Amino acid sequence: MILTIRAIEMRKLKLSPSILAADFSRLGEQIKEVEHGGADYLHADVMDGHFVPNISFGPPIVACVRKITGLTLDVHLMTENPARLIPDFVRSGADIINFHLEACDPGPVIRAVRDAGKKAGLTIKPQTPAEAVFPYIGLLELVLVMSVEPGFGGQALIPGCLRKAEKIANYMEKNGLDTDLEMDGGIYLSNVRDVIQSGVNVVVAGSAVFGAPDPGGAARAFMDIFNSLGIE
Repeated sequence: MILTIRAIEMRKLKLSPSILAADFSRLGEQIKEVEHGGADYLHADVMDGHFVPNISFGPPIVACVRKITGLTLDVHLMTENPARLIPDFVRSGADIINFHLEACDPGPVIRAVRDAGKKAGLTIKPQTPAEAVFPYIGLLELVLVMSVEPGFGGQALIPGCLRKAEKIANYMEKNGLDTDLEMDGGIYLSNVRDVIQSGVNVVVAGSAVFGAPDPGGAARAFMDIFNSLGIE
């Protein structure tokens, strides 16, 4: 794998723990733990039971999270027809509204998110080629490469997705774009260096952070690795 170090240096490394893996009976407490551990974002996986088989949560949960944290809320819509959900998640306090390329014509949805004053993110599944996002990157604040099939936690990272991220990072470097590049799925302390070396700068970790006995300590362990790489 080629280390796209210049592409990484363009964008600060950020940890985005996924609240889907949290203990919802202690959600507020655990969010404060990862916040103190150095997390930058919180990742909110919204599933509708149609685009993916499972159902998770909607705007009311995001609104509750917004009340207790100042962290950036990255709302990942694993839903059909994401455009219809934009107003609800804008009101709930989302900072980034991140939807699937496979669910819609991305152009109008990107415009709707940005017109609402929010940052736009575009997600691709493991089988979608890197090149599919190239026409949209200049309109986005974030691209998310799923490294597992969306809809279920606890899966192993698909190695080919690292090569896909590398293609996107190299495209962004070549074109002078500083869009954040995020990866979600099967990321742990044991493989996060490989993820970062692929050009990813926003790391989503669910089971590895909220599934740990000490979520705050797990967040700090990720941040220690980020700091050890010497990339600001």
